[in-house]
Amino acid sequence: MEHRVQVSPDYQLWAEERGSGTPLILVMGANASGVTWPEDLVDRLAARHRVIRYDHRDTGLSTWAFDERPYPLTDLAADVVALMDGLGIDRAHVVGMSLGGTLVQVLLLENPQRLLSATIFATAALGAWMDESAGLPGPDPELLKLWEHLGDERSPQEELAFRVEHWRLLNGRQIPFDPAEFERLEQRVIEHTGHDRSSTAHARAAQEGLERGPELAGVQVPTLVVEAPEDPINPPPHAQYIADSIGSSRLVTVPGLGHAIPAAAVAPLADAVLAFTAEIDRRPN
Repeated sequence: MEHRVQVSPDYQLWAEERGSGTPLILVMGANASGVTWPEDLVDRLAARHRVIRYDHRDTGLSTWAFDERPYPLTDLAADVVALMDGLGIDRAHVVGMSLGGTLVQVLLLENPQRLLSATIFATAALGAWMDESAGLPGPDPELLKLWEHLGDERSPQEELAFRVEHWRLLNGRQIPFDPAEFERLEQRVIEHTGHDRSSTAHARAAQEGLERGPELAGVQVPTLVVEAPEDPINPPPHAQYIADSIGSSRLVTVPGLGHAIPAAAVAPLADAVLAFTAEIDRRPN
């Protein structure tokens, strides 16, 4: 079932839901449509949950208006709450990847009463870049070089090839990379969106309000941190740093997982999420 939810006077979000059970909201990374979540992963989660995935502002079928009406990244976290309100959801499990994991951390601080649980992966702790004593590594230089060309003009064929190459770097080196798999993914994203223009809105959005790392120690919402050991953006020990920062967290590892979700990683990732949410759902209210 598809929805259009007005989350602010200027922005409407596309959302899709499937399955039944306690609600679970999937929060994707920067400049990425909700259909980037693998279909098999959504189906596995929907066997036990009412799963909602959605397009951030300036992605997919949601409103594209950043150039006329810019916003800070924290507004993307507020959108999750507005989406819940629009769909009549009081509390939900939330799962965030990459920037989605950052947004989920904001929700843990700003709206804990709306969360049944939180799962985050392939992300960094709020304010982690400010903690010089942590000695946390930065992104792979090869990725940084590629990102310099995110906004370049390309033909449709060049754009598709660029996106597949991006996924190759994000995938990591342990799970074999299948370019055909990610070409199909991006073709699905382009078909869903209706064009192949790449959004750069989230890379340009203001980051004020994200330097709140010390507050994570007070979080009481059950939180699962999934370590992605092959993540070239937030490599180990980023996940351990997050788990140490959040007062109510636990850490699990999905072997070989990078900053992408190839088919080989879907089952172990889904199993980790479902084992965690099942435990939370069994607890008395």
